Amino acid sequence: MALTVGFDLDMTLLDTRPGIKATYDVLSAETGVWIDSDLAVSRLGPPLAREIAEWFPPARVQAAADRYRALYPEHAVERALLLPGALEAVRAVRECGGRVAVITGKHEPNARLHLTAAGLDADVLVGDLWAETKGAALREHGAAVYVGDHLGDIAGARAADAVAVGVATGPYGAAELAEAGADVVLDDLTGFPAWLAGYLASATAAGA
Repeated sequence: MALTVGFDLDMTLLDTRPGIKATYDVLSAETGVWIDSDLAVSRLGPPLAREIAEWFPPARVQAAADRYRALYPEHAVERALLLPGALEAVRAVRECGGRVAVITGKHEPNARLHLTAAGLDADVLVGDLWAETKGAALREHGAAVYVGDHLGDIAGARAADAVAVGVATGPYGAAELAEAGADVVLDDLTGFPAWLAGYLASATAAGA
C-alpha cells in the first residue's frame, strides 16, 4: 500500500493570514460589528464558529459564519502565500510513490480553491475538521503521517495513531509542539523531504 501523508492547510502549507484578515475586515464593515482581525488571525486553527462567537452574539454566529465563507473566495484566496518548503514537501511524497491528503479545519470548498490557486495537488481533501475529529479522516484514508502547525493537529495525528510531525510556522513554537506530543518537530517544511527520506529508510530497514 502506498504511503499516505496528511497535511494541515492554514499555516502548514499556506500562510492564509492576509486573506483571512481581509475577509474579517469586510465582514466587520458589512455587519457593523467590530472584529479585531489581527487578533483573529493570530489564533487560527479552531473552528470558524468559535472565532465568530468572540465578536457576534449567539443568535448571529451562524449567519456571520455563512457570510464569512461566502466572502472568502473573493477576498482571501489570492492573498495566500506558500510557506517555505510547501511545494517541495508535497513533491517529496509524490516522488516516493505516496499519496497526499489535506485534512483541514477550513471550509472544504474554500480549501479546494486554495489548493488550485497555489498549485498544490492533493489526492484527498477533507475540510471542516478539527483536532481529534481529523483523526477519523486520517484513519479513513490510511494516513501514516500527519503534518501540522497546531496543537490540535498533534491531537488529530494521535487519534489516528499516525506519526505527528509538527512545524513551527503557526502559533506554537517547537517546544510547545513537542510537549503536546509531536513525534518530530521541524522549523518549517524545508526540512520535511530529508525527514521523510529518513523515515522511509527506517521503515524499510525495520521491515527487512
